[in-house]
Amino acid sequence: MKSIIGRKMGMTEVFASDGTMYPVTVVEVLPNAVIAKKTKEKDGYEAIQVGYEDKLERSTNKAEKGIFKKANVSPKQHLYELKGDEVYSKNVGETLTCDLFKAGEVVDVIGTSKGHGYSGTIKRYHHIIGPKGHGSGYHRQIGSLANNGRTNNRVIPGKTMSGHWGPKQATLLNVTIVEVNAEKGYILIKGGLPGPRRSIVMLRTPIKAQFRHPEIKPIYDVKVADAEAKAKAEAAEKAAAEAKKAAEEKKKADEAAAAAKAEADKVAAAAAKERAEKAAAEAAAKPAEAAAPAAEVKPAEAAAPATDKKGE
Repeated sequence: MKSIIGRKMGMTEVFASDGTMYPVTVVEVLPNAVIAKKTKEKDGYEAIQVGYEDKLERSTNKAEKGIFKKANVSPKQHLYELKGDEVYSKNVGETLTCDLFKAGEVVDVIGTSKGHGYSGTIKRYHHIIGPKGHGSGYHRQIGSLANNGRTNNRVIPGKTMSGHWGPKQATLLNVTIVEVNAEKGYILIKGGLPGPRRSIVMLRTPIKAQFRHPEIKPIYDVKVADAEAKAKAEAAEKAAAEAKKAAEEKKKADEAAAAAKAEADKVAAAAAKERAEKAAAEAAAKPAEAAAPAAEVKPAEAAAPATDKKGE
């Protein structure tokens, strides 16, 4: 048998992987610190005393400080006794966590019902309201107490009457655990639990025969969604890193291509300049070569005919 202390935080709904909706109660389970151990030799029974939630030092009296100091734990707000072999194996100073239970297990939940103050029978036991006409004589009164005959001369036990309604200890048997999150420290239990929000509850192994409970399917928005979101984030991060790497490689390739093109353009420009200079030099040399033979031939050819004509 095992048990643990937690705090009811409220209700919500979760969805299974196939779309099934589960109304669940969120129970916050902080570490239960073992304060002391009860033994058969000294106390007549075996149990452990656990503390739940830290308490301010200034709100702790000297006797409590001595107990907590002996157990080497910080002062605790709530103290409870838990029974069972699995929890009794813990030593003083150790802690119980919510991974004591697993998803799909059936547990009993002990809590304190809501307090409604002094209530009438209509609110407390859902009695029928009397006629609202002015002449009826009664509207919300309890009516006759002789529900076992006029001559019975007594009110039988269990007669529903007005009185104080709650808060009292209430035990809900055989409820199913939907999810256990040890990392965040909470347990999801199918259905509602006794008590108002932020009330203390105890989870324990069932003590009565369990009926067949439907199988709880994996919860989508508790585990799978987190895993999928994490996988998507990792994939997006990986894709972004690959895109960045590809962009850097492309930038380097573009820079190398631009540098190669600039070098090729430079070489081509130098070659073109060299060709232009060579062509200009050749063009400048050709007129000089053509002018030199003309200057040598023309005086001789022109002088010879003139001399012949004069002689004739």
